[in-house]
Amino acid sequence: MARKAASGTGTIRKKTITRSGKEYTYWEARYTAGRDPGTGKQIQRSITGKTQKEVAQKLKAATASIDSGTYTAPSKMTVGQWLDIWTADYLGGVKPYTVASYTSVARNHIKPALGAVKLEALNAHTIQGFYNALGKPRNGKPGLTARTIRGIHAIFHRALQQAIAVGYLRFNPADACTLPRTEHEEIAPLDDTQSKEFLETIKGHRFEDLFTVALFTGMREGELMGLLWECVNFEQGTILVDKQLQREKRKNGEYIFTSPKSAKPRTITPAPWVMKLLRAHRAKQNEQRLKAGELWEDSGLVFTNDVGGHLVAQTIYRAFKNIADSIGCPDARFHDLRHSYAVAAIRSGDDIKTVQGNLGHATAAFTLDVYGHVTEQMKQESAARMEGYIKDVLGL
Repeated sequence: MARKAASGTGTIRKKTITRSGKEYTYWEARYTAGRDPGTGKQIQRSITGKTQKEVAQKLKAATASIDSGTYTAPSKMTVGQWLDIWTADYLGGVKPYTVASYTSVARNHIKPALGAVKLEALNAHTIQGFYNALGKPRNGKPGLTARTIRGIHAIFHRALQQAIAVGYLRFNPADACTLPRTEHEEIAPLDDTQSKEFLETIKGHRFEDLFTVALFTGMREGELMGLLWECVNFEQGTILVDKQLQREKRKNGEYIFTSPKSAKPRTITPAPWVMKLLRAHRAKQNEQRLKAGELWEDSGLVFTNDVGGHLVAQTIYRAFKNIADSIGCPDARFHDLRHSYAVAAIRSGDDIKTVQGNLGHATAAFTLDVYGHVTEQMKQESAARMEGYIKDVLGL
């Protein structure tokens, strides 16, 4: 016997069906969710559950959301299906390299664990279990780092936010998740002695100028690879960093120009000595052009191969690692040249805001978080100098 819901918008009834000779009993609620905009006919929905109370609660929630205008129609779409749609249709303004990264995370991490879950059934507890599992060892391999898990969360959260925007979800279940705490990543800049030895070792090397400019400007590898002569202003002594050269994150991907990591161009003013080095580098490149003749590719790049084409990141990596190993720094990375520049700039008196602008960080807070230990060391050195002044000069 069907029973009307209190609001008059739905009914609840007990149903029994037979499958393979066995009877199954459950409760079903039916309600009107509105009218089809095309036909004008009422849209009927149903809710099922094991008990009358469970179904009544679900019905009450559904009708309340209809009354408040927050109702979202049930969907059979899975998390995996939504991720495919999101990566294909909703990342138009994202750099190709980033799209490839998002797609890889969805394919390799999220979909294997949560892909079959109905999107509307996804909850915080399920997502939390997924994040927790990522950090645990599996099949003899260590769990993912806290930083990597946070990166996966950021991508997944963004995908779910888009699902809210298009009406598939009412709220983001990932909001309530607790993320693992990241340990502060230790940086390993070259100290003064190592920097001198590094510069001595690269003399005459094919990448001598590239490595030197990296050490004294803090520019990223991709930014140096994509630097054009038109962005080097010798009259004003500045360099415009408005692009980087990156390889597409796919098999046999090509090198393409993309915006800088922060997506914002920046203009840096290197030491005059660096601009003088670039002038000399341009003269050497002109000599290469004459030797190459018709083989020369007029790419406009500052740092090129022997015939004017772009450099290959893997080649730069191998060359740097060989040099780093030869000076007793086998664990050094190309990115450590950027750290070395930042530390030297701060120690020489540059304020954090200036260093942030030169490095292209989004905020000064991020710069301070990465290099805060340098400023703390400077404070201690300042205190020691003042102590000497008090004792030696004032005699106190």
